[in-house]
Amino acid sequence: MTLPHDHVLLFDGVCNFCASFVQFIIRHDKAGIFRFLSIQSDLGREIYRAAGLDPDDPQTFALISKGQTLIRSDAAIEIAWLLGGIWRLFVVFKALPRGLRDWVYSQVARRRYKWFGKQDSCLIPSEDIRSRFLG
Repeated sequence: MTLPHDHVLLFDGVCNFCASFVQFIIRHDKAGIFRFLSIQSDLGREIYRAAGLDPDDPQTFALISKGQTLIRSDAAIEIAWLLGGIWRLFVVFKALPRGLRDWVYSQVARRRYKWFGKQDSCLIPSEDIRSRFLG
């Protein structure tokens, strides 16, 4: 599936931690290269499913970057790289085995609702950032 932007982040729209992560990216993405799409949206569900992931049980965000789908720690490291500046230091985590990185990621993902809470509906972007959201 071809997307109209090079870097699209699919995120769990009802997860407080995920919504905070999206807000973090928006604050630090000075070039405005990222676009965002809730996994719960129709398009988000379609793309998430096409990536081989279950939209009814979102356990990872997914970054579609220039046609390549990255998940878990690979997606997080790529986001840091694309944000540039000091965030590029996170690339050092690529030296760790992916299995270990993804295990840590999965531990947080499984507990995110318990630790950070959950909303009844998806994040609704404010007018000033609405253009950054695809669905």
